[in-house]
Amino acid sequence: MDPSPTLDSKLPSEAVETKKRKKRVGWSAAASSPCALVSYKELPEYMKDNEFILNYYRANWPLKQAFFSIFRWHNETLNVWTHLLGFVLFLGLTMTNLIQVPQVSDLIAFFTRSFPMSGDINVSHDSQEIFMRTTSTNLVDLKPESVVMPVTRWPFYVFLAGSMFCLLSSTVCHLFSCHSHHLNLSLLRLDYAGITTMIITSFFPPIYYIFQCDPLWHFIYLGGITVLGLFTIVTLLTPALSTKKFRGFRALLFSSMALFGIIPGVHAAIVNWSNPRRNVTLAYELGMAMFYLTGTLFYVSRVPERFKPGWFDLAGHSHQIFHVLVVMGALAHYGASLVFLDWRDTHSC
Repeated sequence: MDPSPTLDSKLPSEAVETKKRKKRVGWSAAASSPCALVSYKELPEYMKDNEFILNYYRANWPLKQAFFSIFRWHNETLNVWTHLLGFVLFLGLTMTNLIQVPQVSDLIAFFTRSFPMSGDINVSHDSQEIFMRTTSTNLVDLKPESVVMPVTRWPFYVFLAGSMFCLLSSTVCHLFSCHSHHLNLSLLRLDYAGITTMIITSFFPPIYYIFQCDPLWHFIYLGGITVLGLFTIVTLLTPALSTKKFRGFRALLFSSMALFGIIPGVHAAIVNWSNPRRNVTLAYELGMAMFYLTGTLFYVSRVPERFKPGWFDLAGHSHQIFHVLVVMGALAHYGASLVFLDWRDTHSC
């Protein structure tokens, strides 16, 4: 017959049970705390956007905790940082251009000037040109030269400002949209306005500098894209169009604005067909178009998380890829803008 349990034998087992009970209570409290990460099924309806991202959501967080979540891992962390770093990059490029630091601001232009601009330039001619350019900078030229005033920079800075506004509004949206339904809707509209502004302002450097000697085309093309952009912004201010149901419609609006650029692009290629900078400029602009269109395809298709739901919750999902491609597209357009500036500084009307 087993001896009856003593008080001393009960104490260890009760302590273990108490510890387990506290652990369960602690886990339950953490799951129900306002700053816990939740699953897609636990989200309020207004936050359910991508059903292939299953976990690591923030929902109804206070603003302070939402702000400091920039240093925590959740499924928006890389969305925030990709465009925050992009904003810092473009802010740095803007400052270096404003204070005229050629070592940084003209880095891309340096590389474009180092390569032949057209196929009919042979090696010997290119070498002679480089030699003459080098000697002309080291020797005193006693012949008077016509002074060419640098072209105005405001269209270039309009593009930089539009890019920074887009990247910053996207950062703010992804960081704070977890606070409340009202703020979520407001920040989504701000994000769409930022994307539209970036598309509009991207037209300013190429159209202004290519058609600088024909102001009529300034008015037609810049006026056209501005009206189309304002229509897009007003349309997207409708709350219903901010829902996931109209994701494809929003992508169509943004794509139509970008495709509007085909008309002035073909026109510019025709009137500047003999321009030696044509090939370099087209390479940059085609690169920008490919980055933006590829990003849009990722945005709409939700690849790769569509094929492996839950695998890409923290890193590698479609919206993060879309963000990276947007920054790459903006950098490609920045390179093209430097080519436009360098050309117009030496070729006025």
